Amino acid sequence: MERIRAALARHDPPDADGPVVRQLDDQAGYAWAAYRKGHHPQVLRTLPDLLTATRQASHTGTAADPLVRVYRLAAQTLVKLGEPHLGLLAADRAMIAATGDPHRTGLAAVSLAQALRALRRGRLAKAAALSAVHQLDVTPSRALLADEPGLTETLLIEAALAAATCGDAAIAHDLTERAVDLAAAHGNRQYDGDGVAFGPVAVTLARALAATHLGDHHRAVTLHRHAANGEGWHRLPAEHRAAHLVDIARAHLDLGDPAAAGRALLTADRLAPAETRTRPAARAALTTILRTGPTCADVTRLAAVLGLTRQ
Repeated sequence: MERIRAALARHDPPDADGPVVRQLDDQAGYAWAAYRKGHHPQVLRTLPDLLTATRQASHTGTAADPLVRVYRLAAQTLVKLGEPHLGLLAADRAMIAATGDPHRTGLAAVSLAQALRALRRGRLAKAAALSAVHQLDVTPSRALLADEPGLTETLLIEAALAAATCGDAAIAHDLTERAVDLAAAHGNRQYDGDGVAFGPVAVTLARALAATHLGDHHRAVTLHRHAANGEGWHRLPAEHRAAHLVDIARAHLDLGDPAAAGRALLTADRLAPAETRTRPAARAALTTILRTGPTCADVTRLAAVLGLTRQ
């Protein structure tokens, strides 16, 4: 993490023997693949060199696409691992690199909204996501990219989650309904790119998370079960499913069901161990489970792996 912090803080031209700029997009692709599989330690090890290559690329006038990809990856990883201020810095770099292109700006805005939500700046997050949706809608004479419906849907979901964190249930509902309509209009196709999820299952999971933010934990658990029992659930990346399970564990705890919360964390650990072993949210949920009383052997073993003990 400190190497990432140092890489983001530097602005001087990198050494000539740094990573080859033309390989940046390929390297970013490998790193995003690791992210989708939930291999967060691997991503953390890769990011400092990627950020150095990105700095080199910015001095050589390299196309913006790989720059946005790297800064977005840094932002989303940092937010996930409990460094939202640093994630906001990386997301801002992505927005700067994306300037002038609505599609790239939309991708960067996903990461920006996530960082702002993590910093409890829900209104700013909603505004950033909806501004990007507007740019995608109004820009004329532009070819529709394959993932663009998914990008718009993801931005609507981010705006809905931001509204939910502000307690605005009506706006959150309206925005998720727009995302549902968009998914239906494109044949309910399932798509997952670099942090962009598209399809009915992704919307249902977002509804569950929004319900959690709004305090409707029964609805959150019901929506989660509906999504997890559908065939589309298994087509989502391991990171997406495990991250959702960590989030839904909190809903189970708020309903007074630590056993269900423990099962959710164990399933997440099987799908993508780094989600439970490196995320502060998972650690906090597991700590709460331990404090509620006796736990099953598997939960106790997972707690031991994380260095947690019953206190």
